[in-house]
Amino acid sequence: MFRALTIAGSDTCGGAGIQADLKSFSANGVYGMSVITAVTAQNTMGVFGIQDINPEMIEAQVDVIFNDIRVDAIKIGMVSKIESIKSISKSLKKVGKLPMIVLDPVMISKSGFNLLSKDAKETLIHELFPLATLITPNLPEAEEILGIEIKTLDDMKQSALKLKELGPKAVLVKGGHLEGEATDLLFDGKEFIILPQKRINTTHTHGTGCTLSSAIAANLAKGMTIEAAVRQGKKYVTTAIEHGFELGKGVGPTNHFYELYKKAGI
Repeated sequence: MFRALTIAGSDTCGGAGIQADLKSFSANGVYGMSVITAVTAQNTMGVFGIQDINPEMIEAQVDVIFNDIRVDAIKIGMVSKIESIKSISKSLKKVGKLPMIVLDPVMISKSGFNLLSKDAKETLIHELFPLATLITPNLPEAEEILGIEIKTLDDMKQSALKLKELGPKAVLVKGGHLEGEATDLLFDGKEFIILPQKRINTTHTHGTGCTLSSAIAANLAKGMTIEAAVRQGKKYVTTAIEHGFELGKGVGPTNHFYELYKKAGI
């Protein structure tokens, strides 16, 4: 049994965050474990509040997992405060040989709520980027990290190079905010791999970033290469987006278990 650990915030409505990660792990054949960094009050219409978990408790959660259980991959999502980031970094640096780490630099929710405090960006870059096997920023996140505009595929290539310089082994720049096709760009440290994707006409996209990054982490846990893990993760999340559904009054979630439900005749 392969095992993956998510370190992220909780989403009350279950479409993103810890809940999406655990669903994505399970759907991709990996046993999921979690370290909760924050509790959010959110629904399909937006995020209405955040309460961060005590840094000592975050550190304790990480420590007890690694003291007892083999971890094949880690996904890191929402970490909103400097203290939270430092506690994660401190705990991970205690581990002798770290597993593969996928870091999704979650900064702003779809509704515009700041999920990373303004003063924590540099700490995130300094403490966690160098530990990451792969980082998966979308275009607004990449722009915020680098302080540049990204409008074209060439811009994405330049941003991937600059992001790689910040410490991760590989970079996936997600192009969902581009005009036209939602082309992603993977830079594995040696070459650019263009991953085109036709845009799916749906409003139900809550949790797509969390779902993709955790699917990639699950695939890395199973021993796939970075490129194979990303390609398979994109295939999975595309199906989940295609079959996203209405849940409340706003943006619905992706369908994490569509293929499993289909096989079960549901």
